[in-house]
Amino acid sequence: MTVVPELEVVPYTHAGVDLTGLLARPASTPRAAVALFPTIANANSLMKQRAQRLADAGYLVLIVDFYGEPVESFQASFPLAEKLRADNDYYRARIAAGIDALRSHPDAAGLSVFAIGHCMGGQAVLEAARAGEDLAGIVSFHGTLGTSAPAQPGTVRPRILICHGDADPLAPRDQVLAFWEEMDAAGVNWHFHAYGGVKHGFTDPDSDTKGMAALNYNASADRQSWAAMLSFFDEILGG
Repeated sequence: MTVVPELEVVPYTHAGVDLTGLLARPASTPRAAVALFPTIANANSLMKQRAQRLADAGYLVLIVDFYGEPVESFQASFPLAEKLRADNDYYRARIAAGIDALRSHPDAAGLSVFAIGHCMGGQAVLEAARAGEDLAGIVSFHGTLGTSAPAQPGTVRPRILICHGDADPLAPRDQVLAFWEEMDAAGVNWHFHAYGGVKHGFTDPDSDTKGMAALNYNASADRQSWAAMLSFFDEILGG
Protein backbone atom coordinates (compact mmCIF):
# COMPACT_ATOMS: atom_id res chain seq x y z
CA MET A 1 0.00 0.00 0.00
CA THR A 2 1.30 3.45 -0.97
CA VAL A 3 1.79 5.76 2.00
CA VAL A 4 0.44 9.28 1.50
CA PRO A 5 2.64 11.79 3.35
CA GLU A 6 1.24 14.23 5.88
CA LEU A 7 2.13 17.70 4.66
CA GLU A 8 2.06 21.02 6.46
CA VAL A 9 -0.95 23.24 5.77
CA VAL A 10 -0.14 26.72 4.43
CA PRO A 11 -3.26 28.94 4.19
CA TYR A 12 -3.40 31.79 1.69
CA THR A 13 -6.07 33.73 -0.20
CA HIS A 14 -6.92 35.06 -3.64
CA ALA A 15 -9.85 37.34 -4.52
CA GLY A 16 -11.55 36.58 -1.23
CA VAL A 17 -11.22 32.81 -1.65
CA ASP A 18 -9.51 30.88 1.15
CA LEU A 19 -6.92 28.51 -0.32
CA THR A 20 -4.89 25.73 1.26
CA GLY A 21 -1.33 25.00 0.19
CA LEU A 22 0.46 21.86 1.34
CA LEU A 23 4.15 22.11 2.20
CA ALA A 24 6.78 19.37 2.02
CA ARG A 25 10.13 20.15 3.65
CA PRO A 26 13.51 18.60 2.91
CA ALA A 27 15.51 17.07 5.75
CA SER A 28 18.26 19.69 5.40
CA THR A 29 18.68 23.18 3.95
CA PRO A 30 16.65 23.34 0.72
CA ARG A 31 18.40 23.75 -2.63
CA ALA A 32 15.48 25.74 -4.02
CA ALA A 33 11.72 26.18 -3.65
CA VAL A 34 9.20 24.53 -5.99
CA ALA A 35 5.56 25.46 -6.49
CA LEU A 36 3.80 22.26 -7.53
CA PHE A 37 0.64 22.83 -9.56
CA PRO A 38 -1.54 19.72 -9.35
CA THR A 39 -3.76 17.96 -11.84
CA ILE A 40 -7.33 19.05 -12.46
CA ALA A 41 -8.29 16.97 -9.39
CA ASN A 42 -6.19 19.30 -7.18
CA ALA A 43 -4.00 18.06 -4.29
CA ASN A 44 -4.68 14.32 -4.46
CA SER A 45 -2.52 11.51 -3.08
CA LEU A 46 -0.31 11.34 -6.19
CA MET A 47 0.53 15.03 -5.94
CA LYS A 48 1.38 14.63 -2.26
CA GLN A 49 3.66 11.71 -3.07
CA ARG A 50 5.43 13.67 -5.79
CA ALA A 51 5.86 16.66 -3.47
CA GLN A 52 7.48 14.39 -0.89
CA ARG A 53 9.77 12.88 -3.54
CA LEU A 54 10.95 16.37 -4.43
CA ALA A 55 11.44 17.22 -0.76
CA ASP A 56 13.51 14.05 -0.39
CA ALA A 57 15.63 15.33 -3.30
CA GLY A 58 16.34 18.52 -1.35
CA TYR A 59 13.60 20.95 -2.36
CA LEU A 60 11.05 22.97 -0.38
CA VAL A 61 7.76 22.18 -2.13
CA LEU A 62 4.33 23.79 -1.92
CA ILE A 63 1.35 22.12 -3.60
CA VAL A 64 -0.84 25.04 -4.58
CA ASP A 65 -4.63 25.03 -4.42
CA PHE A 66 -6.66 25.70 -7.56
CA TYR A 67 -10.18 25.85 -6.14
CA GLY A 68 -10.36 26.48 -2.40
CA GLU A 69 -12.96 23.73 -2.00
CA PRO A 70 -12.98 19.93 -1.87
CA VAL A 71 -12.98 17.96 -5.12
CA GLU A 72 -15.40 15.10 -4.65
CA SER A 73 -14.19 13.06 -7.63
CA PHE A 74 -12.22 13.24 -10.86
CA GLN A 75 -15.45 13.93 -12.76
CA ALA A 76 -16.44 16.67 -10.31
CA SER A 77 -13.21 18.53 -11.02
CA PHE A 78 -14.17 19.46 -14.59
CA PRO A 79 -16.83 22.11 -13.82
CA LEU A 80 -14.55 23.59 -11.15
CA ALA A 81 -11.73 23.90 -13.68
CA GLU A 82 -14.04 25.31 -16.35
CA LYS A 83 -15.24 28.01 -13.97
CA LEU A 84 -11.70 28.90 -12.85
CA ARG A 85 -10.35 29.15 -16.39
CA ALA A 86 -13.29 31.06 -17.86
CA ASP A 87 -11.45 34.36 -17.26
CA ASN A 88 -7.77 34.01 -18.13
CA ASP A 89 -6.72 37.09 -16.15
CA TYR A 90 -8.45 35.73 -13.05
CA TYR A 91 -6.91 32.31 -13.65
CA ARG A 92 -3.43 33.79 -13.97
CA ALA A 93 -3.97 35.75 -10.76
CA ARG A 94 -4.97 32.53 -8.95
CA ILE A 95 -1.78 30.90 -10.27
CA ALA A 96 0.32 33.88 -9.15
CA ALA A 97 -1.23 33.70 -5.66
CA GLY A 98 0.10 30.16 -5.25
CA ILE A 99 3.58 31.17 -6.33
CA ASP A 100 3.48 34.16 -4.00
CA ALA A 101 2.40 31.93 -1.10
CA LEU A 102 5.55 29.88 -1.58
CA ARG A 103 7.83 32.84 -2.21
CA SER A 104 6.63 34.60 0.95
CA HIS A 105 7.09 31.54 3.17
CA PRO A 106 9.94 32.14 5.65
CA ASP A 107 11.72 28.94 4.63
CA ALA A 108 11.83 30.11 0.99
CA ALA A 109 13.71 33.33 1.77
CA GLY A 110 16.66 33.75 -0.58
CA LEU A 111 15.88 30.60 -2.59
CA SER A 112 15.46 30.28 -6.33
CA VAL A 113 11.82 29.49 -7.11
CA PHE A 114 10.65 26.96 -9.70
CA ALA A 115 7.16 25.91 -10.74
CA ILE A 116 6.14 22.50 -12.02
CA GLY A 117 2.75 21.17 -13.03
CA HIS A 118 0.89 18.07 -14.13
CA CYS A 119 -2.00 18.05 -16.64
CA MET A 120 -3.95 21.23 -15.79
CA GLY A 121 -1.02 22.18 -13.59
CA GLY A 122 1.31 21.84 -16.57
CA GLN A 123 -0.81 24.30 -18.48
CA ALA A 124 -0.92 26.56 -15.41
CA VAL A 125 2.85 26.89 -15.12
CA LEU A 126 3.02 27.87 -18.79
CA GLU A 127 0.46 30.58 -18.09
CA ALA A 128 2.66 31.75 -15.21
CA ALA A 129 5.63 32.00 -17.55
CA ARG A 130 3.62 33.84 -20.20
CA ALA A 131 2.41 36.27 -17.52
CA GLY A 132 6.00 37.22 -16.65
CA GLU A 133 6.35 35.45 -13.30
CA ASP A 134 9.91 35.74 -11.95
CA LEU A 135 10.84 32.05 -11.80
CA ALA A 136 14.12 30.24 -12.34
CA GLY A 137 12.48 27.52 -14.41
CA ILE A 138 9.21 25.74 -15.06
CA VAL A 139 8.44 22.12 -15.94
CA SER A 140 5.18 20.99 -17.55
CA PHE A 141 4.23 17.31 -17.42
CA HIS A 142 1.59 16.44 -20.05
CA GLY A 143 0.08 19.91 -19.91
CA THR A 144 -1.88 21.38 -22.78
CA LEU A 145 0.07 24.00 -24.71
CA GLY A 146 -2.46 26.46 -26.11
CA THR A 147 -3.42 29.81 -24.61
CA SER A 148 -5.66 32.81 -25.24
CA ALA A 149 -2.77 35.16 -24.39
CA PRO A 150 0.47 34.05 -26.09
CA ALA A 151 3.88 34.99 -24.73
CA GLN A 152 5.23 38.33 -25.90
CA PRO A 153 8.88 39.09 -26.70
CA GLY A 154 10.92 39.78 -23.58
CA THR A 155 8.19 38.86 -21.07
CA VAL A 156 9.05 35.22 -20.28
CA ARG A 157 11.70 35.00 -17.56
CA PRO A 158 12.10 31.30 -16.67
CA ARG A 159 13.68 28.56 -18.70
CA ILE A 160 11.04 26.07 -19.79
CA LEU A 161 11.02 22.27 -19.94
CA ILE A 162 8.07 20.50 -21.52
CA CYS A 163 7.61 16.74 -20.97
CA HIS A 164 5.01 15.68 -23.51
CA GLY A 165 3.37 12.50 -24.74
CA ASP A 166 3.49 12.55 -28.53
CA ALA A 167 0.20 10.59 -28.73
CA ASP A 168 -1.62 13.00 -26.39
CA PRO A 169 -4.89 13.92 -28.14
CA LEU A 170 -5.33 16.90 -25.80
CA ALA A 171 -2.11 18.45 -27.15
CA PRO A 172 -1.86 17.29 -30.77
CA ARG A 173 1.02 18.10 -33.09
CA ASP A 174 -0.52 21.24 -34.52
CA GLN A 175 -0.69 22.60 -30.96
CA VAL A 176 2.90 21.48 -30.38
CA LEU A 177 4.14 23.29 -33.50
CA ALA A 178 2.17 26.41 -32.61
CA PHE A 179 3.75 26.33 -29.14
CA TRP A 180 7.27 26.04 -30.57
CA GLU A 181 6.61 29.01 -32.84
CA GLU A 182 5.17 31.00 -29.92
CA MET A 183 8.25 30.30 -27.80
CA ASP A 184 10.65 31.18 -30.60
CA ALA A 185 8.82 34.41 -31.41
CA ALA A 186 8.99 35.42 -27.73
CA GLY A 187 12.71 34.58 -27.45
CA VAL A 188 12.21 31.93 -24.77
CA ASN A 189 14.87 29.47 -23.58
CA TRP A 190 12.86 26.27 -23.99
CA HIS A 191 13.38 22.50 -24.06
CA PHE A 192 10.84 20.00 -25.34
CA HIS A 193 10.94 16.27 -24.55
CA ALA A 194 8.44 14.16 -26.50
CA TYR A 195 7.78 10.49 -25.76
CA GLY A 196 6.59 8.47 -28.75
CA GLY A 197 3.28 6.63 -28.43
CA VAL A 198 2.61 8.16 -25.00
CA LYS A 199 -0.76 9.69 -24.11
CA HIS A 200 -1.99 12.29 -21.63
CA GLY A 201 -1.58 11.63 -17.91
CA PHE A 202 1.52 9.47 -18.31
CA THR A 203 2.82 10.22 -14.78
CA ASP A 204 -0.35 8.97 -13.03
CA PRO A 205 -0.56 5.20 -12.39
CA ASP A 206 -4.34 5.61 -12.00
CA SER A 207 -4.81 7.13 -15.47
CA ASP A 208 -6.01 3.83 -16.91
CA THR A 209 -8.88 3.63 -14.39
CA LYS A 210 -10.50 6.99 -15.22
CA GLY A 211 -12.49 5.93 -18.25
CA MET A 212 -10.94 8.38 -20.74
CA ALA A 213 -9.27 7.16 -23.93
CA ALA A 214 -6.93 10.17 -23.87
CA LEU A 215 -5.33 8.97 -20.61
CA ASN A 216 -2.71 6.28 -20.16
CA TYR A 217 0.07 5.71 -17.64
CA ASN A 218 3.53 5.09 -19.09
CA ALA A 219 6.17 3.99 -16.58
CA SER A 220 9.11 4.74 -18.87
CA ALA A 221 7.95 8.26 -19.70
CA ASP A 222 7.20 8.80 -16.00
CA ARG A 223 10.77 7.83 -15.03
CA GLN A 224 12.42 9.73 -17.87
CA SER A 225 10.46 12.93 -17.31
CA TRP A 226 11.20 12.93 -13.58
CA ALA A 227 14.92 12.46 -14.27
CA ALA A 228 14.77 15.23 -16.89
CA MET A 229 13.23 17.60 -14.34
CA LEU A 230 15.94 16.90 -11.76
CA SER A 231 18.66 17.36 -14.38
CA PHE A 232 17.04 20.61 -15.52
CA PHE A 233 17.04 21.89 -11.93
CA ASP A 234 20.68 20.85 -11.49
CA GLU A 235 21.73 22.72 -14.61
CA ILE A 236 19.99 25.94 -13.58
CA LEU A 237 21.22 25.76 -9.98
CA GLY A 238 24.75 24.79 -10.97
CA GLY A 239 24.68 21.41 -9.18
